[in-house]
Amino acid sequence: MTAPIHDFAVIGAGMAGASIAAELGRHARVIVLEAEETPGYHATGRSAAFWEECYGGPGVVPLTLASGGYLAEHGFLERRGALYIGRAEDRAAMDRFVETFAGTGVGIERLGKAGLHARLPHLREEWCDAIWEPACADIDVAGLHQHYLAIARKAGVAIRCRARVTGLSRDKGSWSITTACGDTIRAAAIVNAAGAWADAIAAMAGAEPVGITPLRRTVAQLRVAPAAPADLPLVLDISGRFYFKPDNGRLWLSPHDEVPSEPCDAAPEEYDVALAIDRFESVTDWQIEGVERRWAGLRSFAPDRLPVYGPDPRTEGFHWFAGQGGFGIQTAPAAARVAAQAILGLGRDALTEGIDTSIYAPSRLAGAKAAATG
Repeated sequence: MTAPIHDFAVIGAGMAGASIAAELGRHARVIVLEAEETPGYHATGRSAAFWEECYGGPGVVPLTLASGGYLAEHGFLERRGALYIGRAEDRAAMDRFVETFAGTGVGIERLGKAGLHARLPHLREEWCDAIWEPACADIDVAGLHQHYLAIARKAGVAIRCRARVTGLSRDKGSWSITTACGDTIRAAAIVNAAGAWADAIAAMAGAEPVGITPLRRTVAQLRVAPAAPADLPLVLDISGRFYFKPDNGRLWLSPHDEVPSEPCDAAPEEYDVALAIDRFESVTDWQIEGVERRWAGLRSFAPDRLPVYGPDPRTEGFHWFAGQGGFGIQTAPAAARVAAQAILGLGRDALTEGIDTSIYAPSRLAGAKAAATG
């Protein structure tokens, strides 16, 4: 058999696939296979678009903080600030939140009622406790995605859309990859950046799925009166029942839902939109004049809700870059670098030094599906 044309075939061209392809493309011959007509059609194109230090929990914080400098340096962040809010009965949850992130390097400040209401107009009186996170910022998601696609293309990475993978087989040290359009691509190794489809790709390759679960998240765009001020912070319920943020005078609102789903082109359910509005009206006295848009995306998690980066422990030439939940965009720079270093056997650099990458290794989840079903 002749040598494979590609060193790596990356499956998926969302933020995960684009960023890992850009990193691998500096060192190897790479092709990206995307099922849809354009890259970023699913989770990447439906992000609520914020960089928030606490999002994803303490295990994700090192990736988020390491990525923040890169995102700011390249002009992808615009400071907004975030407020976690609660009522008197939520004080214990507030205390736990502060304790959870103590010593992680995130910047948070406890606010009283006066400080909360000064930052958040139209808030109902019973909301009296808050945690202020000043560093929270909006992310230019489309710009960041195109940034990585451009780096990949400049490095010679081939990006092929409308190339849904339908078959994977390995023989004599390389993979044969068949696509829905009838092509066969050969590569020495595969990088599974397929998001909600990651376990399905693993099964197709004969690798053991690690228990990646897609969860639907709903967002609605509201027209409110008065219009939402441009400097309104991201607002999150400490109990995880909603969040909202401004967008050109409108509000983006989510019920913070996590509804298990099959991998699919996710669509919003009327119930979830209505639930979000009901919760919003219990928090503020803003008048809702209309729901202008609604959408949903799938956020995919491993069983321990940490990402999965690096070589599969049992299947030769198969690598994971998946399970990034809702934090895959805000951690993209450090995550892609960490994964590329693990896949290529490279040492750490300034972006990744100090990150304990062992907690993201696929080996920690060996047998996860069998354990979950047994």
